[in-house]
Amino acid sequence: MPVQRASGTMEFALQVPEVVLMKRLNIDWSGIEDSTGFLFSFAKSLAAAVKNSPYSELYEDVVATSGFAFRMWVDPEKLCPSATSIWDFESQKKWVENCGLICNYIGRYWDQDDIEKERREKAIEIIRESINRGIPAVSWDIGIPEWGLVIGYNDDENSFEVLSVQGDYLNMPYDVLGKREVPILSVLTLAGKSDKSHERIYHDTLKIAISHLKGNEWCGGNKSGLEAYPALISFFDDKFSQDLSWNMEYCLGTYGALKSYASRYFEKAGSAELAGLYKRVHDNWIKAFNIKRHEDVNDRNVRERIIGLLKDSCECEEKALEKMEKAVS
Repeated sequence: MPVQRASGTMEFALQVPEVVLMKRLNIDWSGIEDSTGFLFSFAKSLAAAVKNSPYSELYEDVVATSGFAFRMWVDPEKLCPSATSIWDFESQKKWVENCGLICNYIGRYWDQDDIEKERREKAIEIIRESINRGIPAVSWDIGIPEWGLVIGYNDDENSFEVLSVQGDYLNMPYDVLGKREVPILSVLTLAGKSDKSHERIYHDTLKIAISHLKGNEWCGGNKSGLEAYPALISFFDDKFSQDLSWNMEYCLGTYGALKSYASRYFEKAGSAELAGLYKRVHDNWIKAFNIKRHEDVNDRNVRERIIGLLKDSCECEEKALEKMEKAVS
């Protein structure tokens, strides 16, 4: 910048960029609808990141437009909750960008120890850049082996401040990123907004939903999409075990909470038929969740009511799938 000297002559002083060594964002889970307390942690983290960004008007839509409002994964053998964490992490960027956002993504998975340090350093870099822009980063294995938010960094201490899906604020050393309980790395940040039209977003959202409902997305050996229904129903029927009580509640709560995002997206998009179908689906799942939480599922009659609600939801999603396929054909 120009500096006036006593002699009246001008000289230019070099501007040194400000070095930011630490920053923390004031962020919590407020404003993110979670009707059961079990909302899928990636969807919850993603919605919160978008809500606390310059693109906040998209925070509800992104749960649907990324496809997560339609996703279900069920372990057909043990109903293990880890089924919700077995999907194509590498597709996060393209799925989230369907909403009209621009993302950065860094991943490192099993048997990739040779690139562990390189990928971790890149992830630290995009996290710091995102926080400097005032936007939290979505990251795997935050506090517990679930998705959460990185909301601050401290270069003096080489540590992040993170917010777990359970609502705990914790410190995490940089060198632990991607090396915790389930030692894989997956970090997504929001970098901007594209000019993708609402019409194109809607069309591509239907394609993503169709792909999942038809079981075309990779999910290991789990049942996904519409096939998740009979797999889940079996645990209230011939595979019932009281030992799996919490697992049942987790599945009902996780997917039940997601369904409302599908219903609201279709309502905003002006698709009354699909909005109505998914409102019924959501209502059914929430009723089933509340029955499981407040009544004795050892009673066969109680379980039959849950089975009936899930079967009705399956029929609704089958109808929704038919309508989506016609709309994109």
